This record gives sequence, C-alpha cells and structure tokens, in this order.
Amino acid sequence: MKAMILAAGRGERMRPLTDRAPKALLEAGGKPLIVHLIERLARAGLSDLVVNVSHFAEQIEQRLGDGTALGVRIAYSREEAALETGGGIAYAMPLLGDSPFLVINSDVYSDFDFRRLEPAAAALARGALDAHLVLVDNPAHHLDGDFALRKGCLSSDGAPRLTFSGIGVYSPGMFATVKRGTRCPLIALLAPSMARARVGGEHHRGTWVDVGTPERLDELDRRLRAAKDRC
Repeated sequence: MKAMILAAGRGERMRPLTDRAPKALLEAGGKPLIVHLIERLARAGLSDLVVNVSHFAEQIEQRLGDGTALGVRIAYSREEAALETGGGIAYAMPLLGDSPFLVINSDVYSDFDFRRLEPAAAALARGALDAHLVLVDNPAHHLDGDFALRKGCLSSDGAPRLTFSGIGVYSPGMFATVKRGTRCPLIALLAPSMARARVGGEHHRGTWVDVGTPERLDELDRRLRAAKDRC
C-alpha cells in the first residue's frame, strides 16, 4: 500500500513560524514533524510514499530528498497553490495508482500502528467500502468532534462524536470526479459515501496530537525531550 503525506498547506495557525519554513519541517524533540511520521510509516512497512508540497516546497524536497536516508522512496506532487485535501489527493492520483492508499496529515503526531489498516485496505480493494478513517477522542480545541461511529461506519449525525485524526485509507474511485488541479475539500467526497454507509472507521485511543499551533508544538517538544531524557 502506498502512503501519501499532506504537506502542501500554508499553516496559517502556526504563523509566524511558517513565515520562514513549511509546517512539516517544524521540529519537536529535535526532529521535523514529517520525519517522525516517515519513520513510523517505514517501521510499519510502508516505504512507497507520495508527499504533496506547495508552500516552501523546495525546503521539503531538499530536506527529504528521495527518501533514501530515511529508508523510503518519496515522489513529490507539487501544487502551484494548495488544493485542499480532496483536491490535493486527486492531483496526486497519477503517483498513487489504482489500489487503496493511506493518507495522513504531516502535522499529526501519533503512536497509531499503520499496520492496523491492512484489513481496511483489503475491504476497499474488494469494493466493500470507499474509505476508512481513524477517529480519536475530541481534543480540548475541538470538543464537538467530526463524526459519529456506528457499527464500524461513519455518520455525520448522531452521538457521541469523535474527531477525525487526519489518518485514512481511500479508494482511488473516490477522486475520479475531481477535475485535476481544482480545489476540493475532502468532506465533499466523503459525504455521499457516508450517506450510503460506505465509509468505515475505527477509534484510536492512544497518543495523538494535532500539532496545529505554536503552543501545541512547544508542548509536544517538551514531552518528547522529557521522554528522551528518561531513556
């Protein structure tokens, strides 16, 4: 299974840090956020990666290169301007191929084991589902959550609601109607499939941080450095 890392965004909430560097290269625990993620993907056996870039694209490409130093292979999908999640994935489809693929936000730090998604990918390959999302408990900055999880399927209605982690597996067919190079939010593609009970989900109860602000980046940095000091 290929994996796509979303790293094209401007990172407005992370300013002024992202006025000089892309959010994916901001460091926590002495290491860029995207490198933490790539190392975890590699440990799970996911070595064929696509990274979409736009804001400070050159910095990301120069830092990661072709991925060899990190034990992976990286292909870049360069967007002239960020196309939102759905549009960015659709733009990268020539690199992603015809099989289900994993997508994860570059500003997520988590201990989620990506190998857990293999059964979901198999279900997508059989045509049983269009997507499978990983949900987490609602963080303090997003108490209303995003979706309800009922009998393994996602719904936009109902309670209790959980937060989308930014980790998901998708069928290529979900993006077939998006004109390449156009902006498209992911929810516009998920909603019709959710209405037909074709979006699966699971609840991850382990470590998960949406590193979306300087304050959360500082907090994660302190946690990782403290953990390193204890080793």
